[in-house]
Amino acid sequence: MRLALGLKLANDMNIQELLVIEKSDMLVHQVLGEWVTKNTKVLPYLHCVQDLIKRFTKIEFKHVPRIQNEFADALATLSSMIQRPDKNFVDPIPIEIRKQPAYFAHVEE
Repeated sequence: MRLALGLKLANDMNIQELLVIEKSDMLVHQVLGEWVTKNTKVLPYLHCVQDLIKRFTKIEFKHVPRIQNEFADALATLSSMIQRPDKNFVDPIPIEIRKQPAYFAHVEE
């Protein structure tokens, strides 16, 4: 459902070129028509997504395994924990990307 909502939002924002990063390899292949599903409950969703895809001049799908998607999972968890009286606004979270991993150890006597 998130894919369809994201595509609809991007289309409403008049975005013409889009890179979709998806953790479900199966969904990517089904949306692109490379794999067929026999699950009739999924077909309306796939058709909806395929119709939305046609609205972009360029769209690319990239599968990212869940293990490589830890950062996005962490952001999703953080965003679900934020409670604001105004539901339409979320304070930005500053993020720094470092070239080397950081390690932290606390040793007590």
